[in-house]
Amino acid sequence: MYTIMRIVIKEFQQFRRDPKMFGIILVAPVIQLILLGYAATLDLKVVHTVIMDSDRSTTSREFIKEFSGSTYFSIDKYVYTYDEAYKEIDAGKTMLILIVPKDFERDINRGETATLQAIFNGSDGNSASIASGYVQKIIVRFSEEFANNKLQLRGMQRLPAGQVVTQSRVWYNPELESKIFMVPAIVGLLLSIITIVLTSLAIVKEREIGTLEQLIVTPVKSWQLIAGKLIPFVILGFVSVIIVVTAMKLIFAIDVKGNVIFLFGSSFIYIFSTLGLGLLVSTFSKSQQQAMMLAMFLVMLPLVFLSGFAFQIENMPVIFQHISTIIPLKYFLLIIRGVILKGSGFAEHWQDALSMLIIGTVILTISTLRFRKNID
Repeated sequence: MYTIMRIVIKEFQQFRRDPKMFGIILVAPVIQLILLGYAATLDLKVVHTVIMDSDRSTTSREFIKEFSGSTYFSIDKYVYTYDEAYKEIDAGKTMLILIVPKDFERDINRGETATLQAIFNGSDGNSASIASGYVQKIIVRFSEEFANNKLQLRGMQRLPAGQVVTQSRVWYNPELESKIFMVPAIVGLLLSIITIVLTSLAIVKEREIGTLEQLIVTPVKSWQLIAGKLIPFVILGFVSVIIVVTAMKLIFAIDVKGNVIFLFGSSFIYIFSTLGLGLLVSTFSKSQQQAMMLAMFLVMLPLVFLSGFAFQIENMPVIFQHISTIIPLKYFLLIIRGVILKGSGFAEHWQDALSMLIIGTVILTISTLRFRKNID
């Protein structure tokens, strides 16, 4: 144990000589949290709109007023021909072209079905789908208000009839803000970056400058060397989790609703996997550049894309859904989002924790055996 502690102390002394390392560990997580929390959003708050009103009637103006009065739509321009409208959407300046055809008011007054045309910029399918939902809500509301006004002008009232009324209640994220979904997952992302990338770089750096070979020729056993090299990153990982969770509360007002002890315990289990991956990358790398490339492109990208960090696993092809079952970050994100947003704990996520523990043990074992073989 004394030998391991001396190696751990040596690692922290080496960190102290490198001020950039403390910047990465202490400052970078907060910066990334702010950038990802505010910039990495799927919300659509402004729909840039071009209006083509061919009817130019009182009813068409009232209808357009529904859009200009909405907080979601920005009426950027009025055009008079299709060519003008197409130029706006081709230039990428407009999300929606709303076309009110001629005789719009006449058809409504006659009780006939009035047609409208809404052309969306579908290059971003998610934004176009959300904008389409906004448009449909306004059309439905306008139609109901217009029908009620017509009945009142005729001195009639709508007869009471059986109706089905829906009342939607959104749990855990009432405002449907994507940052509430994304920010907790950043804990897992940053923990992965620190433990995988920095672990691999630190070990490869020692190999480059020759200090690793000096440690090998000492009486230090291989398992003591591995433990001494990995323990500092366990500590740094926990420090990063504390920083991010604290910043998450102060900046985004997101509290941990569940058991904090279970959250940190799950973080410790997840670190088994990430340290093992970092150690494995170091065994395949001869330079820090190679370690960085392998860690980012062959490890971090699959972790992010197949873990459910930003994309729903259920929407992926079946083959990738099967591959995701061996991605430890998938289970860690389920735990993080459950504990922080839903207030769940061990009873709800023990299977996720167990899967993460099994995967982490296998990865760390394989990495340790390969590292010891390289030392020998």
